[in-house]
Parts: sequence; structure tokens; C-alpha cells
Amino acid sequence: MHLFYTPDIDASHPMYFLNEEESKHCIRVLRLQVGDRVQLIDGRGGLYNAEISEAHPKRTILKINSVQTGFGKRNHYLHIAIAPTKNIERFEWFLEKATEIGIDEITPIICQRSERKEVKIERSAKIITSAIKQSLKAYHPILNAPIAFNQFVKQQFEGQKFIAHCMDESKTGLAAEVEKQSAYVILIGPEGDFSPAEVEGALQNGFKAITLGESRLRTETAALEACFEINFLNRK
Repeated sequence: MHLFYTPDIDASHPMYFLNEEESKHCIRVLRLQVGDRVQLIDGRGGLYNAEISEAHPKRTILKINSVQTGFGKRNHYLHIAIAPTKNIERFEWFLEKATEIGIDEITPIICQRSERKEVKIERSAKIITSAIKQSLKAYHPILNAPIAFNQFVKQQFEGQKFIAHCMDESKTGLAAEVEKQSAYVILIGPEGDFSPAEVEGALQNGFKAITLGESRLRTETAALEACFEINFLNRK
């Protein structure tokens, strides 16, 4: 069944009007007709079953038949703060795959050794939206604007806070530290790793150093490994 992302939908209304872009895709590309059934997600946990009552390429009208709230709600909250990669396609690959696996919030952090200082948030958000539709996720991950590392680590966060780095020192694995069904913030650095000063700054602000294994991973691979591990450890 075809799925549409409709963040402005109101569960109290029996009808919904697709915007022009989605209407065009629905009628001209997918060639759906009156009576065809579709599903809608609002990005806040709502999954809507609907059918087309008026097929118009600029303003398709849908009749809402049923609503399921809290669809696919997970028992934990994962926030990954990641240094954007020099090759932006690798960062976008992480956004797509992490969304498919399960993530709640993503923040690009600008570090001392970052090779990329900017991220096109609108483009990145579209990649995330496409991924939630692909993987049938009713929750849309939050994508924050880039922020300097030193500013980020000073913010208040609920739950456990971790920093994954490659410096030679005693670190425990993520699995050994995770308290299940909690909230987590995990810092993933640039390809040159965090600087010693950044690691020290994170530790002073309550972050715990962890390792993601013996292999030296690329930034986006390390971030996805952390995402997978948190979801695996919290599997129902």
C-alpha cells in the first residue's frame, strides 16, 4: 500500500487534502484513482488508513477511515551527534540507514578536526522523510542544525551520555554500559577523531568514553554501529 508523509494532518478531521507535490505523485506518477486505499504517517506516531475520494493532481482529497496512534513506538530514545563527513554522500547514507533501523534525533557537530562545516538541512530532512516512508516508520527523527562540539556537550540531556573515540586508553564497550529502556546521547567524531581537548571536555560534562569494537571505523559506519547496537540491546 502506498504511503504518504503528512505532518500537518489532524486526527480529528475526517478528510485530508494532499499538497500539490504529493497529489501530483499520487495521481500522475502512481496513477491512483478514486477508491484506492493509501496510508499516511504524521511523523508523531500516527498511522492513518485512508482512501481517495477525489483524485486531483493538485489537490487530492482523502477520506480517513482509521487512525492508529503510537505506531511502532520504541522503548528508548536515541540521539546521535555526528561530525558530518567530507563526502556528504556518506553522511546522507548514515541518515537513511539510521532512520530505517531506528533513531530519534540527529545533530551534526562541528569539531576541531572536522573537514565539513556545513550541512544542507532541508536536503538531509528529505532523505530522512524518504527513509521513514520506505521503512514504514510513523515517527520522524528530529534533525537539528549543526552546532559546535563545545556548545553541544554543555547542553542538558536526559539519560546516558557517551563519547566514542579511538585514543589509546581504557574504555568499555557500549553494551556493557547501556541501561536498557532509557535515553542515550552518543558522540561520533570526524575521520581524524576527536581531539584530546574535546574528549576531556566531554568527560568533564558527564559523557563516558566507550569503544565500538577493535576495528577502526569510518565516521558513518561508527555512527550506524552505535545505532544498531542500541536498538539491538533494547529489542522487545
